[in-house]
Amino acid sequence: MHGTPDNRAAGREGPVTGPLTDVARALRFYSRVPVPALPWEADPHALPDFARMARMLPVAGAILGAIGALVLAGASLAGLPPLVAAALAIGALAATTGALHEDGLADVADAFAGATTRARRLEIMKDSRVGAFGATALALSLILRVGALAALVEGAGVLGAATALCALSTLSRTATLVPLALADPARADGASASVGRLPRATLAQAGAIAAALALALALAGGLPLAGMLGACLATALAGWAITRWSVAKIGGQTGDVAGAAQQVAEIAAALALLIALAR
Repeated sequence: MHGTPDNRAAGREGPVTGPLTDVARALRFYSRVPVPALPWEADPHALPDFARMARMLPVAGAILGAIGALVLAGASLAGLPPLVAAALAIGALAATTGALHEDGLADVADAFAGATTRARRLEIMKDSRVGAFGATALALSLILRVGALAALVEGAGVLGAATALCALSTLSRTATLVPLALADPARADGASASVGRLPRATLAQAGAIAAALALALALAGGLPLAGMLGACLATALAGWAITRWSVAKIGGQTGDVAGAAQQVAEIAAALALLIALAR
């Protein structure tokens, strides 16, 4: 996950091209979107400087959310019911990311709920098999996310739900940075250890960008600003709660924990937005 920045490329990057590079690398890292090499990139496949790239993760999250939003809008305009349209949109997001965060949620649920020692929990998190706790967590996550998105279509219209999905993607992917900034890696090896502890300044920058994007999307989609502010708060609390749980269970964080934080944060933010719409 972490490497030294490509100095040849960095030397030609400016205030515009630098952030664009970080967005492109975040999309390559967090999804299966085929992002072409940018003209000023010396090596698009070089390991990114994660602390730098992470600042632009909210923008990459909004782009990924737009993919789901387009599927949601297309399905709705085709006349499909909200529940079906929402299921297709969430499925498209999972396919776009290779179910990266869903896998993390399942591993964390199996490890934290199904084992009694730190060593066994870390062992389970490396196992590719999904147990009963993981399957249950995945089912609940899909039900809640699809149901919440369908309710947003009914309560805020297709445009409101589509912009909400982009905002939820922005906020929840920023939540993946919370464990990386607030806890040390739980293992001495692995992807999380290669990143190390993310600077809190990076988390603060990403959080500010995510909040600004979410509020702008709320305005564009006619969503209540109070509800989006609640979604921002719910995102932060979800990321913090998962981090504390992880520290208590394994003494730190892993990439799976970051994935679980995304899933829980997306659900928490969606519920906060729905509560605001219901008032």
